[in-house]
Amino acid sequence: MPLLSLVIWLPILGGLAVLAASRHTTDANVRWMALAVSAVTFLVSLPLFFGFDRTTHEMQFVEMAAWIPTLNINYHLGVDGISMPLILLTAFSTILVVAAGWEVIKDRVAQYMAAFLIMEGMMIGVFAALDSVLFYVFWEAMLIPMFIVIGVWGGPRRVYATIKFFLYTFFGSVFLLVALIYLYFQADKSFAILDFHALKIGLDAQILIFLAFLIAFAVKVPMWPVHTWLPDAHVEAPTGGSVILAAIMLKLGAYGFVRFIMPIVPDASFELDWLIILMSLVAIVYIAFVALVQEDMKKLIAYSSIAHMGFVTLGFFTVFTIFEKSGSIQGAAMGVEGALIQMVSHGFISGAMFLCVGVMYDRMHSRNISDYGGVTNTMPVFASLMVFFAMANAGLPGTSGFVGEFMVILSAFQANFWYAFLAALTLIFGAAYTLWMVKRVLFGEIKNDKVRELTDLNTRETVILGTLAAAVLILGLWPAPLIDVMHATVNNLLEHVVVSKL
Repeated sequence: MPLLSLVIWLPILGGLAVLAASRHTTDANVRWMALAVSAVTFLVSLPLFFGFDRTTHEMQFVEMAAWIPTLNINYHLGVDGISMPLILLTAFSTILVVAAGWEVIKDRVAQYMAAFLIMEGMMIGVFAALDSVLFYVFWEAMLIPMFIVIGVWGGPRRVYATIKFFLYTFFGSVFLLVALIYLYFQADKSFAILDFHALKIGLDAQILIFLAFLIAFAVKVPMWPVHTWLPDAHVEAPTGGSVILAAIMLKLGAYGFVRFIMPIVPDASFELDWLIILMSLVAIVYIAFVALVQEDMKKLIAYSSIAHMGFVTLGFFTVFTIFEKSGSIQGAAMGVEGALIQMVSHGFISGAMFLCVGVMYDRMHSRNISDYGGVTNTMPVFASLMVFFAMANAGLPGTSGFVGEFMVILSAFQANFWYAFLAALTLIFGAAYTLWMVKRVLFGEIKNDKVRELTDLNTRETVILGTLAAAVLILGLWPAPLIDVMHATVNNLLEHVVVSKL
Protein backbone atom coordinates (compact mmCIF):
# COMPACT_ATOMS: atom_id res chain seq x y z
CA MET A 1 0.00 0.00 0.00
CA PRO A 2 1.41 3.43 -0.94
CA LEU A 3 1.14 4.83 2.57
CA LEU A 4 3.08 8.02 1.93
CA SER A 5 1.00 8.92 -1.11
CA LEU A 6 -2.13 8.30 0.91
CA VAL A 7 -0.95 10.55 3.74
CA ILE A 8 -0.01 13.31 1.28
CA TRP A 9 -2.94 13.22 -1.13
CA LEU A 10 -5.77 12.24 1.20
CA PRO A 11 -5.87 15.65 2.96
CA ILE A 12 -5.29 17.53 -0.31
CA LEU A 13 -8.13 15.75 -2.10
CA GLY A 14 -10.19 15.91 1.09
CA GLY A 15 -9.69 19.68 1.19
CA LEU A 16 -10.88 19.99 -2.41
CA ALA A 17 -13.88 17.79 -1.57
CA VAL A 18 -14.71 20.07 1.37
CA LEU A 19 -14.66 23.05 -0.99
CA ALA A 20 -16.90 21.29 -3.51
CA ALA A 21 -19.35 20.06 -0.86
CA SER A 22 -19.70 23.50 0.71
CA ARG A 23 -22.00 24.57 -2.13
CA HIS A 24 -24.51 21.85 -1.29
CA THR A 25 -24.37 21.47 2.49
CA THR A 26 -24.23 23.40 5.75
CA ASP A 27 -21.18 24.75 7.57
CA ALA A 28 -21.77 22.17 10.33
CA ASN A 29 -21.42 19.32 7.84
CA VAL A 30 -18.34 20.94 6.35
CA ARG A 31 -16.70 20.99 9.79
CA TRP A 32 -17.46 17.31 10.32
CA MET A 33 -16.09 16.47 6.87
CA ALA A 34 -12.85 18.32 7.59
CA LEU A 35 -12.49 16.65 10.99
CA ALA A 36 -13.11 13.22 9.43
CA VAL A 37 -10.48 13.81 6.73
CA SER A 38 -7.87 14.99 9.25
CA ALA A 39 -8.63 12.08 11.61
CA VAL A 40 -8.41 9.48 8.83
CA THR A 41 -5.14 11.03 7.64
CA PHE A 42 -3.69 10.67 11.14
CA LEU A 43 -4.87 7.06 11.39
CA VAL A 44 -3.32 6.28 7.99
CA SER A 45 -0.03 7.82 9.17
CA LEU A 46 0.21 5.61 12.29
CA PRO A 47 1.51 2.51 10.39
CA LEU A 48 4.54 4.65 9.46
CA PHE A 49 5.48 4.54 13.15
CA PHE A 50 4.39 1.04 14.10
CA GLY A 51 5.73 -0.52 10.91
CA PHE A 52 9.02 1.38 11.02
CA ASP A 53 12.23 -0.71 11.15
CA ARG A 54 14.33 0.92 13.88
CA THR A 55 17.46 -1.12 13.09
CA THR A 56 18.23 0.45 9.72
CA HIS A 57 19.05 3.89 8.39
CA GLU A 58 17.70 3.11 4.93
CA MET A 59 14.70 4.97 3.55
CA GLN A 60 11.46 3.10 4.21
CA PHE A 61 7.97 3.03 2.65
CA VAL A 62 9.68 4.08 -0.59
CA GLU A 63 7.58 4.95 -3.65
CA MET A 64 9.04 5.68 -7.06
CA ALA A 65 7.43 6.67 -10.35
CA ALA A 66 8.62 8.66 -13.36
CA TRP A 67 7.25 12.20 -13.37
CA ILE A 68 9.17 14.19 -16.01
CA PRO A 69 11.44 11.55 -17.63
CA THR A 70 13.21 13.95 -20.01
CA LEU A 71 14.69 15.83 -17.02
CA ASN A 72 15.04 12.72 -14.87
CA ILE A 73 12.53 14.11 -12.34
CA ASN A 74 10.69 11.44 -10.37
CA TYR A 75 7.81 11.15 -7.95
CA HIS A 76 10.10 9.70 -5.29
CA LEU A 77 8.97 9.36 -1.67
CA GLY A 78 10.44 7.77 1.46
CA VAL A 79 10.96 8.35 5.16
CA ASP A 80 13.67 7.70 7.71
CA GLY A 81 13.99 8.26 11.45
CA ILE A 82 14.24 12.03 10.99
CA SER A 83 11.26 12.69 8.71
CA MET A 84 8.77 10.11 9.97
CA PRO A 85 8.11 11.68 13.42
CA LEU A 86 7.59 15.07 11.75
CA ILE A 87 4.94 13.59 9.45
CA LEU A 88 3.07 12.21 12.46
CA LEU A 89 3.37 15.59 14.21
CA THR A 90 1.86 17.30 11.15
CA ALA A 91 -1.09 14.90 10.96
CA PHE A 92 -1.68 15.15 14.73
CA SER A 93 -1.54 18.95 14.78
CA THR A 94 -3.99 19.33 11.90
CA ILE A 95 -6.74 17.48 13.79
CA LEU A 96 -6.37 19.92 16.68
CA VAL A 97 -6.40 22.94 14.38
CA VAL A 98 -9.60 21.80 12.66
CA ALA A 99 -11.24 21.22 16.05
CA ALA A 100 -9.95 24.54 17.41
CA GLY A 101 -11.66 26.49 14.62
CA TRP A 102 -14.97 24.67 15.14
CA GLU A 103 -16.95 27.52 16.69
CA VAL A 104 -14.58 30.43 16.17
CA ILE A 105 -14.56 30.50 12.36
CA LYS A 106 -17.98 31.61 11.14
CA ASP A 107 -17.17 33.10 7.73
CA ARG A 108 -15.94 31.03 4.78
CA VAL A 109 -15.79 27.91 6.94
CA ALA A 110 -15.18 25.53 4.03
CA GLN A 111 -12.33 27.62 2.64
CA TYR A 112 -10.70 27.80 6.09
CA MET A 113 -10.88 24.06 6.68
CA ALA A 114 -9.79 23.24 3.13
CA ALA A 115 -6.76 25.53 3.40
CA PHE A 116 -5.46 23.62 6.41
CA LEU A 117 -6.12 20.21 4.89
CA ILE A 118 -4.35 21.12 1.65
CA MET A 119 -1.49 22.68 3.62
CA GLU A 120 -1.20 19.48 5.69
CA GLY A 121 -0.70 17.34 2.58
CA MET A 122 1.89 19.71 1.17
CA MET A 123 3.90 19.89 4.40
CA ILE A 124 3.91 16.10 4.65
CA GLY A 125 5.08 16.09 1.03
CA VAL A 126 8.10 18.21 2.01
CA PHE A 127 9.09 15.71 4.71
CA ALA A 128 8.56 12.68 2.45
CA ALA A 129 10.06 13.92 -0.85
CA LEU A 130 13.28 12.25 -2.00
CA ASP A 131 13.40 14.12 -5.30
CA SER A 132 14.57 17.70 -4.91
CA VAL A 133 12.15 19.11 -7.52
CA LEU A 134 9.24 17.38 -5.79
CA PHE A 135 10.57 18.80 -2.51
CA TYR A 136 10.75 22.29 -4.02
CA VAL A 137 7.21 22.09 -5.45
CA PHE A 138 5.76 21.14 -2.06
CA TRP A 139 8.03 23.68 -0.32
CA GLU A 140 6.67 26.53 -2.41
CA ALA A 141 3.07 25.35 -2.73
CA MET A 142 2.48 25.15 1.02
CA LEU A 143 3.04 28.93 1.26
CA ILE A 144 -0.17 29.58 -0.68
CA PRO A 145 -2.67 28.14 1.85
CA MET A 146 -0.88 29.86 4.75
CA PHE A 147 -0.82 33.13 2.79
CA ILE A 148 -4.59 32.81 2.32
CA VAL A 149 -5.24 31.84 5.97
CA ILE A 150 -3.41 34.90 7.32
CA GLY A 151 -4.67 37.23 4.59
CA VAL A 152 -8.37 36.30 4.88
CA TRP A 153 -8.90 35.38 8.54
CA GLY A 154 -6.09 37.42 10.10
CA GLY A 155 -6.02 40.60 12.17
CA PRO A 156 -6.16 44.27 11.13
CA ARG A 157 -2.58 44.31 9.73
CA ARG A 158 -2.96 40.98 7.95
CA VAL A 159 -2.08 42.29 4.47
CA TYR A 160 1.23 43.69 5.71
CA ALA A 161 1.98 40.43 7.58
CA THR A 162 1.17 38.19 4.61
CA ILE A 163 3.26 40.20 2.16
CA LYS A 164 6.21 40.27 4.56
CA PHE A 165 5.86 36.53 5.22
CA PHE A 166 5.71 35.74 1.50
CA LEU A 167 8.58 38.01 0.46
CA TYR A 168 10.95 36.67 3.14
CA THR A 169 10.24 33.02 2.41
CA PHE A 170 10.15 33.44 -1.37
CA PHE A 171 13.46 35.34 -1.31
CA GLY A 172 15.09 32.40 0.47
CA SER A 173 13.54 29.92 -1.96
CA VAL A 174 15.27 31.55 -4.94
CA PHE A 175 18.67 30.63 -3.48
CA LEU A 176 17.42 27.11 -2.76
CA LEU A 177 16.41 26.65 -6.39
CA VAL A 178 19.77 27.89 -7.72
CA ALA A 179 21.62 25.46 -5.44
CA LEU A 180 19.42 22.54 -6.54
CA ILE A 181 20.03 23.29 -10.23
CA TYR A 182 23.80 23.39 -9.65
CA LEU A 183 23.65 20.05 -7.81
CA TYR A 184 21.54 18.57 -10.62
CA PHE A 185 24.37 19.04 -13.10
CA GLN A 186 26.99 17.88 -10.60
CA ALA A 187 25.01 14.66 -9.98
CA ASP A 188 24.99 13.72 -13.67
CA LYS A 189 21.59 15.31 -14.26
CA SER A 190 19.82 13.72 -11.32
CA PHE A 191 17.51 15.55 -8.92
CA ALA A 192 17.50 12.70 -6.39
CA ILE A 193 18.37 14.00 -2.92
CA LEU A 194 20.23 10.78 -2.06
CA ASP A 195 22.38 11.23 -5.19
CA PHE A 196 23.28 14.70 -3.90
CA HIS A 197 24.45 13.07 -0.65
CA ALA A 198 26.96 10.98 -2.59
CA LEU A 199 28.57 13.92 -4.39
CA LYS A 200 32.19 14.93 -3.83
CA ILE A 201 32.34 18.71 -4.28
CA GLY A 202 35.26 21.08 -3.79
CA LEU A 203 35.32 23.26 -0.68
CA ASP A 204 34.81 26.56 -2.50
CA ALA A 205 31.70 25.27 -4.26
CA GLN A 206 30.49 23.70 -1.02
CA ILE A 207 30.71 27.03 0.79
CA LEU A 208 28.61 28.75 -1.88
CA ILE A 209 26.02 25.96 -1.76
CA PHE A 210 26.07 26.11 2.05
CA LEU A 211 25.32 29.83 2.01
CA ALA A 212 22.52 29.41 -0.55
CA PHE A 213 20.89 26.66 1.53
CA LEU A 214 21.46 28.66 4.72
CA ILE A 215 19.56 31.67 3.38
CA ALA A 216 16.62 29.47 2.35
CA PHE A 217 16.38 27.45 5.54
CA ALA A 218 17.38 30.16 8.04
CA VAL A 219 14.45 32.30 6.90
CA LYS A 220 12.04 29.43 7.48
CA VAL A 221 13.36 28.44 10.95
CA PRO A 222 13.62 31.51 11.43
CA MET A 223 17.12 32.27 12.66
CA TRP A 224 18.42 35.63 13.80
CA PRO A 225 18.68 38.08 11.99
CA VAL A 226 16.07 36.99 9.39
CA HIS A 227 13.40 36.36 12.02
CA THR A 228 11.43 39.60 11.90
CA TRP A 229 8.61 38.23 9.70
CA LEU A 230 7.56 35.65 12.32
CA PRO A 231 6.15 37.87 15.12
CA ASP A 232 4.09 39.85 12.59
CA ALA A 233 2.76 36.67 10.98
CA HIS A 234 1.86 35.16 14.36
CA VAL A 235 0.14 38.25 15.68
CA GLU A 236 -2.05 38.69 12.59
CA ALA A 237 -2.75 34.99 11.93
CA PRO A 238 -5.88 33.33 13.33
CA THR A 239 -5.22 30.83 16.13
CA GLY A 240 -5.08 27.84 13.78
CA GLY A 241 -2.60 29.62 11.53
CA SER A 242 -0.34 30.40 14.49
CA VAL A 243 -0.47 26.78 15.66
CA ILE A 244 0.56 25.33 12.29
CA LEU A 245 3.13 28.06 11.72
CA ALA A 246 4.85 27.34 15.05
CA ALA A 247 4.28 23.59 15.31
CA ILE A 248 5.15 22.56 11.74
CA MET A 249 6.33 25.30 9.38
CA LEU A 250 9.32 26.34 11.48
CA LYS A 251 10.42 22.69 11.52
CA LEU A 252 10.63 22.63 7.74
CA GLY A 253 13.62 24.96 7.81
CA ALA A 254 15.35 22.92 10.51
CA TYR A 255 14.61 19.75 8.51
CA GLY A 256 16.45 21.31 5.56
CA PHE A 257 19.64 21.52 7.65
CA VAL A 258 19.76 17.75 8.25
CA ARG A 259 18.41 16.67 4.85
CA PHE A 260 20.43 19.05 2.67
CA ILE A 261 23.18 21.10 4.34
CA MET A 262 24.90 18.59 6.62
CA PRO A 263 25.00 15.58 4.25
CA ILE A 264 25.52 17.44 0.95
CA VAL A 265 28.17 19.99 2.02
CA PRO A 266 29.87 18.42 5.07
CA ASP A 267 33.24 20.14 4.53
CA ALA A 268 31.60 23.57 4.37
CA SER A 269 29.64 22.64 7.50
CA PHE A 270 32.93 21.97 9.30
CA GLU A 271 34.30 25.30 8.08
CA LEU A 272 31.23 27.42 8.87
CA ASP A 273 29.79 25.69 11.92
CA TRP A 274 30.87 28.73 13.98
CA LEU A 275 28.46 30.91 11.97
CA ILE A 276 25.43 28.72 12.75
CA ILE A 277 26.47 28.39 16.40
CA LEU A 278 26.82 32.18 16.69
CA MET A 279 23.41 32.79 15.09
CA SER A 280 21.86 30.14 17.33
CA LEU A 281 23.30 31.53 20.55
CA VAL A 282 22.23 35.07 19.64
CA ALA A 283 18.72 33.74 19.04
CA ILE A 284 18.72 31.91 22.37
CA VAL A 285 19.98 34.84 24.46
CA TYR A 286 19.06 38.07 22.67
CA ILE A 287 15.59 37.01 21.56
CA ALA A 288 14.80 35.93 25.12
CA PHE A 289 15.39 39.53 26.25
CA VAL A 290 13.15 40.76 23.44
CA ALA A 291 10.42 38.37 24.62
CA LEU A 292 10.65 39.80 28.15
CA VAL A 293 9.36 43.22 27.10
CA GLN A 294 6.42 42.11 24.96
CA GLU A 295 2.91 43.19 25.93
CA ASP A 296 1.12 41.05 23.33
CA MET A 297 0.85 37.39 24.37
CA LYS A 298 1.11 36.09 20.82
CA LYS A 299 4.19 38.17 20.10
CA LEU A 300 5.84 36.93 23.31
CA ILE A 301 5.23 33.29 22.35
CA ALA A 302 6.45 33.99 18.81
CA TYR A 303 9.77 35.31 20.11
CA SER A 304 9.90 32.34 22.47
CA SER A 305 9.66 30.07 19.42
CA ILE A 306 12.66 31.76 17.81
CA ALA A 307 14.71 31.20 20.98
CA HIS A 308 13.68 27.55 21.22
CA MET A 309 14.46 26.89 17.56
CA GLY A 310 17.93 28.28 18.30
CA PHE A 311 18.43 25.13 20.39
CA VAL A 312 17.64 23.01 17.33
CA THR A 313 20.27 24.58 15.08
CA LEU A 314 22.79 24.66 17.96
CA GLY A 315 22.30 20.92 18.51
CA PHE A 316 22.89 20.22 14.82
CA PHE A 317 26.12 22.19 14.50
CA THR A 318 27.93 21.48 17.76
CA VAL A 319 28.57 18.02 16.29
CA PHE A 320 31.46 19.30 14.18
CA THR A 321 33.34 20.80 17.13
CA ILE A 322 32.73 17.67 19.21
CA PHE A 323 34.10 15.41 16.49
CA GLU A 324 37.18 17.56 15.95
CA LYS A 325 37.90 17.46 19.70
CA SER A 326 37.16 13.80 20.42
CA GLY A 327 37.07 11.99 17.08
CA SER A 328 33.87 10.26 18.22
CA ILE A 329 30.35 10.62 16.90
CA GLN A 330 28.66 9.31 20.04
CA GLY A 331 28.62 12.62 21.89
CA ALA A 332 27.71 14.39 18.68
CA ALA A 333 24.71 12.10 18.17
CA MET A 334 23.22 13.29 21.46
CA GLY A 335 23.12 16.88 20.16
CA VAL A 336 21.36 15.96 16.91
CA GLU A 337 18.88 13.67 18.65
CA GLY A 338 18.21 16.34 21.28
CA ALA A 339 17.57 18.89 18.52
CA LEU A 340 15.13 16.53 16.78
CA ILE A 341 13.29 15.86 20.05
CA GLN A 342 13.16 19.62 20.60
CA MET A 343 11.50 19.99 17.20
CA VAL A 344 8.71 17.56 18.12
CA SER A 345 8.38 18.92 21.65
CA HIS A 346 8.21 22.51 20.46
CA GLY A 347 5.43 21.46 18.10
CA PHE A 348 3.34 20.30 21.06
CA ILE A 349 4.18 23.14 23.46
CA SER A 350 4.07 26.12 21.11
CA GLY A 351 0.85 24.82 19.56
CA ALA A 352 -0.67 24.52 23.03
CA MET A 353 0.48 28.00 24.07
CA PHE A 354 -1.09 29.59 20.98
CA LEU A 355 -4.29 27.63 21.57
CA CYS A 356 -4.37 28.94 25.14
CA VAL A 357 -4.08 32.51 23.87
CA GLY A 358 -6.80 31.71 21.34
CA VAL A 359 -9.13 30.50 24.10
CA MET A 360 -8.80 33.84 25.90
CA TYR A 361 -8.97 35.88 22.71
CA ASP A 362 -12.21 34.17 21.67
CA ARG A 363 -13.79 35.33 24.94
CA MET A 364 -12.30 38.83 25.34
CA HIS A 365 -10.98 39.74 21.87
CA SER A 366 -7.72 40.99 23.33
CA ARG A 367 -4.18 39.61 23.42
CA ASN A 368 -2.73 42.38 25.58
CA ILE A 369 -1.35 41.09 28.86
CA SER A 370 -2.46 44.29 30.64
CA ASP A 371 -6.13 43.55 29.86
CA TYR A 372 -6.07 40.38 31.96
CA GLY A 373 -5.35 39.43 35.57
CA GLY A 374 -7.05 37.00 37.91
CA VAL A 375 -8.19 34.65 35.12
CA THR A 376 -7.62 31.66 37.42
CA ASN A 377 -10.56 32.84 39.55
CA THR A 378 -13.03 32.38 36.72
CA MET A 379 -11.27 29.73 34.57
CA PRO A 380 -9.53 27.33 36.99
CA VAL A 381 -9.30 24.36 34.57
CA PHE A 382 -7.90 26.55 31.81
CA ALA A 383 -5.46 28.20 34.22
CA SER A 384 -4.15 24.81 35.37
CA LEU A 385 -3.45 23.70 31.80
CA MET A 386 -1.89 27.02 30.81
CA VAL A 387 0.45 26.92 33.83
CA PHE A 388 1.46 23.38 32.84
CA PHE A 389 2.27 24.45 29.27
CA ALA A 390 4.11 27.52 30.56
CA MET A 391 6.27 25.29 32.77
CA ALA A 392 6.95 23.01 29.79
CA ASN A 393 7.89 26.05 27.70
CA ALA A 394 10.38 27.01 30.41
CA GLY A 395 11.93 23.52 30.32
CA LEU A 396 10.52 21.97 33.50
CA PRO A 397 11.96 18.45 34.10
CA GLY A 398 9.32 15.83 33.43
CA THR A 399 7.96 17.69 30.40
CA SER A 400 9.04 17.33 26.79
CA GLY A 401 10.48 20.85 26.89
CA PHE A 402 13.25 19.65 29.19
CA VAL A 403 14.38 16.54 27.30
CA GLY A 404 15.58 18.09 24.05
CA GLU A 405 17.09 21.19 25.66
CA PHE A 406 18.97 19.12 28.25
CA MET A 407 20.43 16.84 25.56
CA VAL A 408 21.51 19.84 23.47
CA ILE A 409 23.13 21.52 26.50
CA LEU A 410 25.01 18.30 27.36
CA SER A 411 26.22 18.07 23.78
CA ALA A 412 27.18 21.76 23.71
CA PHE A 413 29.22 21.27 26.89
CA GLN A 414 31.35 18.67 25.08
CA ALA A 415 31.99 21.21 22.32
CA ASN A 416 32.67 24.30 24.41
CA PHE A 417 31.80 25.28 27.98
CA TRP A 418 30.62 28.74 26.90
CA TYR A 419 28.25 27.30 24.30
CA ALA A 420 26.63 25.28 27.05
CA PHE A 421 26.61 28.18 29.51
CA LEU A 422 24.91 30.57 27.08
CA ALA A 423 22.45 27.89 25.96
CA ALA A 424 21.59 27.04 29.57
CA LEU A 425 20.72 30.67 30.23
CA THR A 426 17.56 30.12 28.23
CA LEU A 427 16.22 27.94 31.04
CA ILE A 428 16.39 31.05 33.23
CA PHE A 429 15.22 33.50 30.59
CA GLY A 430 12.48 31.13 29.42
CA ALA A 431 11.15 30.87 32.95
CA ALA A 432 11.39 34.65 33.31
CA TYR A 433 9.34 35.72 30.29
CA THR A 434 6.89 32.79 30.41
CA LEU A 435 6.10 32.94 34.12
CA TRP A 436 6.04 36.76 34.05
CA MET A 437 3.29 36.52 31.46
CA VAL A 438 1.44 33.80 33.41
CA LYS A 439 1.62 35.81 36.64
CA ARG A 440 0.10 38.91 35.06
CA VAL A 441 -2.56 37.04 33.08
CA LEU A 442 -3.72 34.31 35.44
CA PHE A 443 -3.03 35.44 38.99
CA GLY A 444 -3.79 38.41 41.20
CA GLU A 445 -7.06 40.22 41.68
CA ILE A 446 -9.65 40.63 38.95
CA LYS A 447 -9.38 44.21 37.72
CA ASN A 448 -11.41 43.90 34.54
CA ASP A 449 -15.16 43.23 34.49
CA LYS A 450 -14.75 41.24 31.29
CA VAL A 451 -12.43 38.82 33.13
CA ARG A 452 -15.07 38.45 35.84
CA GLU A 453 -17.55 37.25 33.20
CA LEU A 454 -15.25 34.64 31.62
CA THR A 455 -16.42 31.04 31.40
CA ASP A 456 -14.14 28.04 31.77
CA LEU A 457 -13.19 25.60 29.03
CA ASN A 458 -15.96 23.76 27.23
CA THR A 459 -15.68 20.06 26.40
CA ARG A 460 -14.10 20.63 22.97
CA GLU A 461 -11.43 22.96 24.32
CA THR A 462 -10.70 20.65 27.26
CA VAL A 463 -10.18 17.67 24.93
CA ILE A 464 -7.84 19.66 22.65
CA LEU A 465 -5.65 21.09 25.41
CA GLY A 466 -5.83 17.88 27.46
CA THR A 467 -4.58 15.86 24.48
CA LEU A 468 -1.61 18.19 24.06
CA ALA A 469 -0.89 18.08 27.80
CA ALA A 470 -0.79 14.28 27.63
CA ALA A 471 1.58 14.41 24.64
CA VAL A 472 3.92 16.84 26.44
CA LEU A 473 3.93 14.67 29.55
CA ILE A 474 4.42 11.34 27.77
CA LEU A 475 7.32 12.62 25.66
CA GLY A 476 8.84 14.25 28.75
CA LEU A 477 8.68 11.10 30.88
CA TRP A 478 9.25 8.50 28.15
CA PRO A 479 11.25 9.84 25.18
CA ALA A 480 12.82 6.43 24.45
CA PRO A 481 10.44 5.40 21.59
CA LEU A 482 11.21 8.61 19.71
CA ILE A 483 14.97 8.29 20.30
CA ASP A 484 14.89 4.64 19.15
CA VAL A 485 13.20 5.66 15.90
CA MET A 486 15.83 8.27 15.00
CA HIS A 487 18.99 6.65 16.43
CA ALA A 488 20.09 4.60 13.38
CA THR A 489 19.38 7.47 10.99
CA VAL A 490 21.28 10.02 13.09
CA ASN A 491 24.31 7.74 13.44
CA ASN A 492 24.38 7.16 9.69
CA LEU A 493 24.07 10.89 9.02
CA LEU A 494 27.02 11.67 11.30
CA GLU A 495 29.15 8.88 9.84
CA HIS A 496 28.46 10.32 6.38
CA VAL A 497 29.26 13.87 7.52
CA VAL A 498 32.57 13.06 9.21
CA VAL A 499 33.91 10.55 6.67
CA SER A 500 35.87 13.30 4.89
CA LYS A 501 37.70 14.05 8.15
CA LEU A 502 38.67 10.45 8.89
